[in-house]
Amino acid sequence: MIAVIAHRGEHLHHPENTLPAYDAAIRAGADFVEVDVRTTADGKLVVMHDATVDSRTNGSGRVKDMTLAQILKLDAGIKSGEAFRGVPPPSFEEVLVWVRGRCRVYVDAKDVAPKALTAALERHWMVDRSVIYGGMELLRQLPALKVMPEAVNAATTRRLVQELRPRVIAFDARDFTDDAIAVAREAEAEIYVDRFGPADNEVAWQNAIDRGATGIQTDKPAELTEYLKRKGYR
Repeated sequence: MIAVIAHRGEHLHHPENTLPAYDAAIRAGADFVEVDVRTTADGKLVVMHDATVDSRTNGSGRVKDMTLAQILKLDAGIKSGEAFRGVPPPSFEEVLVWVRGRCRVYVDAKDVAPKALTAALERHWMVDRSVIYGGMELLRQLPALKVMPEAVNAATTRRLVQELRPRVIAFDARDFTDDAIAVAREAEAEIYVDRFGPADNEVAWQNAIDRGATGIQTDKPAELTEYLKRKGYR
């Protein structure tokens, strides 16, 4: 089955990285919701794409300089419309509670301590229901988790396979090349590829599948799910 990965939840019609966006993605049929995780000033994990809260909330400041309590008081919905006024940014723990038993999590570890990330996933019984995307320095410190490094190119992919033995490898538009794909397939790793913007359409989805993708990260989880059903992939 081809996994549907909802980028920041269903964020085209809901505020990104919020519980309403994740709920909509799950209802649309997503197998994973992508969650951007950062660490607050008091060492808590919060869901926020940018290093600052400015672009998606009514607040201002760097995530790492604010406490979790301060961030949870912000409005992460108002910039997506009046209907979402008052929707707060969620903590990582809240997201894990929300999705457990309903969906898996694709963690984009933006700024996270390895012990804190592992502890949170273990606490909510989500270790086997998650993949972790991040830099090599972090991934090397997560032996108990299913890590997902970026392919970069064929030579790097080969080194990643030798060092991390990953069960899944991430690809974007730049490194989704035949030679890097071949290395991943030879290692029997799953292949999760981004399909955003102009490439987030049926032709590009099918191209990814034909070339070996086993998961597609999309901004259109409902449309991708429907396409996969229509084509008999799920």
